[in-house]
Amino acid sequence: MNDLLVLDRAATTAALEPHRLMAAVSDALVAVAHGQASVPPRIAAFAPSGLLGAMPGYVPGLGLAAKLVSVFADPEHPGRSSHQGIVALFDADDGRPLAVMDAEPITAWRTAAAATHSALALARPGPVVVVGTGAQARAQVALLAALRPAEPVTVAGRDPAAVRTVAGLHPAGRAADGIEAAVRTAATVYCCTGATRPVLRRDWLAPGTHVSSVGGSHGPELDAGTVADATLFAEWPGAAATAPPSGAHELQDLPPGHAVTLLGSVLTGGAPGRRSPDLLTVFKSTGHAALDVAAAHVVHGVATGQGVYRK
Repeated sequence: MNDLLVLDRAATTAALEPHRLMAAVSDALVAVAHGQASVPPRIAAFAPSGLLGAMPGYVPGLGLAAKLVSVFADPEHPGRSSHQGIVALFDADDGRPLAVMDAEPITAWRTAAAATHSALALARPGPVVVVGTGAQARAQVALLAALRPAEPVTVAGRDPAAVRTVAGLHPAGRAADGIEAAVRTAATVYCCTGATRPVLRRDWLAPGTHVSSVGGSHGPELDAGTVADATLFAEWPGAAATAPPSGAHELQDLPPGHAVTLLGSVLTGGAPGRRSPDLLTVFKSTGHAALDVAAAHVVHGVATGQGVYRK
């Protein structure tokens, strides 16, 4: 324990090297699709004012880690909750604790990486829109800025000042006047909100749009029409097979024959992605412990000077 590395939020964020993160998250998505990751169902302990959730996971080649996250009411934002926690990384060979890091940037950036992989694999060329102005939207815009700084990104949301701030994280970012107008012209929409009811409507989406929906922990981000018309993708089978909050609100009670394809299978070529230019595609993210393992692996490798950069 004397060699345990402890990283605060700033240090954790600084060690999330975008290209390494994309490579590690890709490996984790593929491992999940192939049944190679060991990830038990999430559990939680309930206190009078909130809960503490636990998400352990093992991914071959990436390591062994566990995320502990508390979810409590946020007094500064009535009706919303705050998520605070840590990720602990262990040596997968001998069980030694290696590092403890801040869970917020881990969660935001690994989620953004999965959403970006879905767009790279499924989206057609064209305008990119990020809907939202919170921590997840900021991570998504920052990751896109690091990976493709010359490609314009439009940010849309309800608070004009917050929209301008998030758009400023990208060298080619611009602030939209409204969500509907921005989405109507988009080829790719990253939906990154804390929605309790849909913020996207089917009739806003042009033929061939790809939607990466990563928010909606407390309710659906997407309306029923969007889900009904879309070819669906997710990180893991439980996104549709388990009830919220582990499963997605939008993927409950799908009609027979409306399948959900694992993104990792698309990344390996084992399953088809976009079949036609006009196809509406939706990647619905619920988060997965294998992605936390991937991000923790990157943070530890960067912070200690270990690991191999695979572009």
